[in-house]
Amino acid sequence: MKLLPMIGHRLSVGVYLLFALFPLYWIIKISVTPDQLLFSQGVTLLPGGFTLGHFQKVLTDSDFPTFFSNSLIVSFSTAFLTTLIAAGAGYAFSRFHFRGKMVMAALLLFTQMFPLVMIIAPIYRVMAPLGLTNSLLGLILIYTAFNVPFATFLMQSFFDAIPKDLEESAMLEGCTRFQALYRVLVPLTLPGMAATLGFVFTAAWSELLF
Repeated sequence: MKLLPMIGHRLSVGVYLLFALFPLYWIIKISVTPDQLLFSQGVTLLPGGFTLGHFQKVLTDSDFPTFFSNSLIVSFSTAFLTTLIAAGAGYAFSRFHFRGKMVMAALLLFTQMFPLVMIIAPIYRVMAPLGLTNSLLGLILIYTAFNVPFATFLMQSFFDAIPKDLEESAMLEGCTRFQALYRVLVPLTLPGMAATLGFVFTAAWSELLF
């Protein structure tokens, strides 16, 4: 009797995987089908022929490698800078009480309420005199500025989940606050940093408006 639920569960997972991965398979199938067969053989589950000419054309006869490398540079740089800044800001919001803390948090939240379309023109007016239009550095700065607020709240939640007693115990043993940060808190928040890094990388990779 226990075997039936297990079979049903695995069958359901298998059906879901087939449904979710079929579009990916269809893209790969079309990419290896020769041009003359794409519109002549009709809809078939398996390709009627095989070719790697499409990949060769994209990689050697187009600017795709440049576009792809630019996207990697912008996305990785944005993710690294945003995670670094957000980790420091999130730690400050989580561990310290200072004047204007709630105002700063409200301002960070307030920045997320504006649609990007509304601020394209002002940002262009700011970036153009600095020579940062049509520039990878300009994109990195803009993406970092827009992702830091959300990433800060994300990192703050990870720091809030770590008891302050661990940090205080390290300082009682002779560590400075900075030593307690990178010896105790940073290893514990590495999963949170990885999650923030992945989120920001995906956001920068998929952003097309700027």
